[in-house]
Amino acid sequence: MTLHKQIVGGAIVDSITQPARLLAARRTAPPEFAGMWEFPGGKVEPGEAPREALHRELREELGVAVRLGAEVAGPTPDGWPLHSTATMRVWLAEVTDGSPAPLEDHDELCWVPLAGAKILALPWIPADLPIVHALQALDTRH
Repeated sequence: MTLHKQIVGGAIVDSITQPARLLAARRTAPPEFAGMWEFPGGKVEPGEAPREALHRELREELGVAVRLGAEVAGPTPDGWPLHSTATMRVWLAEVTDGSPAPLEDHDELCWVPLAGAKILALPWIPADLPIVHALQALDTRH
């Protein structure tokens, strides 16, 4: 039996219907990812639905409530591969309450335009970079 971890992440944008900017979060740990940028989120706990886990994680990590939009479809039914035992499902999310702050796991947050090169200049965690590209492709449809 393979132990598979389901991770959830929030692509927090300025508008679910017409996203122009993305909130990126800079990791503080583990050492191999410290200083790199990612989508905030975390592990789905036993008995928890993925969307429920994402709401919890964003409250814990950033102190915000969000409205979830469409899932950013990954290449597998479980989402985006992170490594051999974990995948991440990512949803568009818009802040409905609170101001994002780096409360847990991050030391800096940054709003970056989805279009253009600035977003790609950030040192993303390698597994998150394909999701950034997918978001840029979504942005061109608006």
